[in-house]
Amino acid sequence: MTRLIPYDALASKCINYSKPHLWRLEKAGKFPKRVAIGAGRYGYVEAEIDAYIEGKIAERDGKRVPA
Repeated sequence: MTRLIPYDALASKCINYSKPHLWRLEKAGKFPKRVAIGAGRYGYVEAEIDAYIEGKIAERDGKRVPA
């Protein structure tokens, strides 16, 4: 089952970016896109956030990051 997490839950995954910074990263294709879940409410697909974190770890370790 796909799990969505709210912006506030990103901090629990050590992602402490401001909303405007996240939106810039999304627009540049460097961060997973939000999913609209209601009027003015957005969530992120948890598996995509986890993959983003794994990609950052791979970059740090000099490994090739899958597209």
